[in-house]
Amino acid sequence: MADGMVLQAQKWVNATYKSVAGYSPVKEDGKTGWNTMYSLTRALQHELGITTLSNAFGPTTLSKLAAKGPIKVGEANKNIVKIIQCGLYCKGYSAGAIDGEMSNSTLFGFKTMMEDMGIPAIEIGNALPAKVFKALLTMDAYIFLSGGLEQIRLMQQWLNARYWGKSTFFIGPCDGFFSRDVQQALIKGIQYESGIPEGSANGVFGPGTEAGLRAHTLAEGDSGTWVQLFSAACVANGPSNTSGDIASFSYEFGPKLASWVKKFQSFSAISVTGKADFDTWAQLLVAYGNPDRDVNCCDTRFTITSSRAKALYDAGYRAVGRYLDEPPGSTLNKEIQPGELDAIFSAGLNVIPLWQYDARKLADFSYSNGYSHGRKAHERAEGYGFNRSTVIYFAVDYDATQAEMDKIVDYFIGVNDALKSNGSKYITGVYGSRNVCASVSGGAYVPYAYVSGMSYGFSGNLGFPLPQNWTFNQIKEFNFSAGSDTFALDRVAHRPGSDFGQNSVNQSGTSSVDKFVAYVHKVYDAAVAYGKGNANELSLQFMRWDKYTDSRWGSLFGDVDSAFIQFAVARGLGRAREQAYTDPSMGVTISPDHLIASAAGYYLKGNAGVGKANRAELASWGGDLLTFYGEWSRSDNASPLDFCRRTLARPDVASTFSLSDLIEDIDGFTVATKLKAGSTNIVTELRKILLGGGHKTRFSNFKAARFGNTTDGVKKTAKAFLEDQIDDTLLSSTRALLIQRNCPLLKEPWNESDSVMDEFYRGFAEVLQRLIDQQVTR
Repeated sequence: MADGMVLQAQKWVNATYKSVAGYSPVKEDGKTGWNTMYSLTRALQHELGITTLSNAFGPTTLSKLAAKGPIKVGEANKNIVKIIQCGLYCKGYSAGAIDGEMSNSTLFGFKTMMEDMGIPAIEIGNALPAKVFKALLTMDAYIFLSGGLEQIRLMQQWLNARYWGKSTFFIGPCDGFFSRDVQQALIKGIQYESGIPEGSANGVFGPGTEAGLRAHTLAEGDSGTWVQLFSAACVANGPSNTSGDIASFSYEFGPKLASWVKKFQSFSAISVTGKADFDTWAQLLVAYGNPDRDVNCCDTRFTITSSRAKALYDAGYRAVGRYLDEPPGSTLNKEIQPGELDAIFSAGLNVIPLWQYDARKLADFSYSNGYSHGRKAHERAEGYGFNRSTVIYFAVDYDATQAEMDKIVDYFIGVNDALKSNGSKYITGVYGSRNVCASVSGGAYVPYAYVSGMSYGFSGNLGFPLPQNWTFNQIKEFNFSAGSDTFALDRVAHRPGSDFGQNSVNQSGTSSVDKFVAYVHKVYDAAVAYGKGNANELSLQFMRWDKYTDSRWGSLFGDVDSAFIQFAVARGLGRAREQAYTDPSMGVTISPDHLIASAAGYYLKGNAGVGKANRAELASWGGDLLTFYGEWSRSDNASPLDFCRRTLARPDVASTFSLSDLIEDIDGFTVATKLKAGSTNIVTELRKILLGGGHKTRFSNFKAARFGNTTDGVKKTAKAFLEDQIDDTLLSSTRALLIQRNCPLLKEPWNESDSVMDEFYRGFAEVLQRLIDQQVTR
């Protein structure tokens, strides 16, 4: 939408400077953008006597402006004042008339902007300093933007306030979003406090910065500037732990910060000390962390012979990444060689399959290339005998920018489609910068990320947290010696509990899915042998025991047959949650007890129909959606639609409604529907979904069966569960209690506008449709 004052600013700058050599006219459309700021910058350069004009507000412009002195009341050069007034309107601040007079309105405008920057206007009086002028002519926002984090904004304002007077520090945004510039500003703050001279403070993590951090280990009970810097680094990493917690910017190292640090350390696979030790400082500030910390994985393009495999094992490595193939014409000979897998496995090592055909420029990435590479990778993996559910990591081996992500995501959608078209035997992983991994994981639903952390200078690593679904992090390249034999090796950190490659090939029936289905078969056989009651219902009861059999569950869904539980346990059967498995098409880890709880809810209470809800929803997607609504209500994101897009059912984001949760809800619903419809059993139906291809169409089938296959049906049914009157007093009271526990006061659904709630339901429907679109093989 056009802004009248921005349009007036554009008309003035064009009319005033159109005949000046080097000036670039801006389109007069009333919309703020970089081109408008560039035109104002060139106008300022001309007023300062600079003859070679540039879009960059660089050192020459800043030094000449500083030499002129702060712009204050009575400024003789009215055009410079008009540039200030135009800049303020482009930033969203009022400045009075664009008349060249440093009026009270203009003073109020830039003082308000400075307050938003975190710099008290009292520090500069009634004058605009050169650095603030420079910040004025950028597109940086100094007000909080929806989707940002208030704690990041507080940190940004503090950095500006403390360091803006330093010669090498420049005022940064205060919008609540962490970025490359903010990360460099934070490192500059560390450098200043470490005693590094101003002129040498460059925002780059080097030996001087490392020495400063090693000298400042912090612990609970400490306070002061170093704690502020450390908590700022914690805040900058966002919800970088599986609980989704966000740190608070603080002067004191209190229990809450210590708790966050422990979670972050565990998430990052470094020593859990709860302290700001060097490993933690480094992990917070650079993509590779401490490159010399202990790790147990590696990768290389060189053949792993028996002697090399033994040397790697003796050096503490337990998995090595190797390439399935190399592009035609390559002379590197980097693919797995005959006999190499035997050498690796015999030494006690796992192998991590990697795929890279070029992948060093945007032109290498397209849907068709991804599909072709996926088919070739499947063929090569099968040729080597890799087992079902093996993850193959496809590389993005260059500094891909945000503007290039759509094509890269398309490439991975192609890979996904190719692997699905070949029976979903193998699972897609992504190798690349932090931003590449997160963007591909969210855009193409890729569950495993292999981060190229040692490429610290990549724009996709600076200013981005470690993805929630990281599995491996490549942190250092060096020459590894195996006796007299030396070859290049990358040190790789591994996240415990995630994919760890494969320790064998040509093994059938050993996947986690096979093992889970075999477990279900044993439970069902036990239910049949028990001889009392319905075997399917008893199986559901046992597999949701004991997490989903407490008193609340009992009141809503009835008690379980305790005698059967003991009967099954006596036959050696353990809890279902111990049988977690990897989903065959989406690759995420599935918790069977949650899936079975969803199935039990629908088996016992049935499908209420489109636009209606009952207790079954509470046991399934409705309960997860309720909790997710509470998560949004506690967030800093004003838009529920944006929050759904950013957070709901994404493998790269910690959320109360994860992709695995949704799959568990859907598969549980499908199983229950089939069990209620005819003479079948739970083993048969789970086998159809997980081993018979049902997983490929689960999302579209669910939308059709539960929501009538329409977006409106999704929205109406979600609204029915969260808001509408339900003719079930216990369900209504339970729902209200859960909402009040999850939501801040006055943020409950009944206190929100219809438009806000409609956005939330639309977000849920949109995410479900995205998953449906992803499951279609083009």
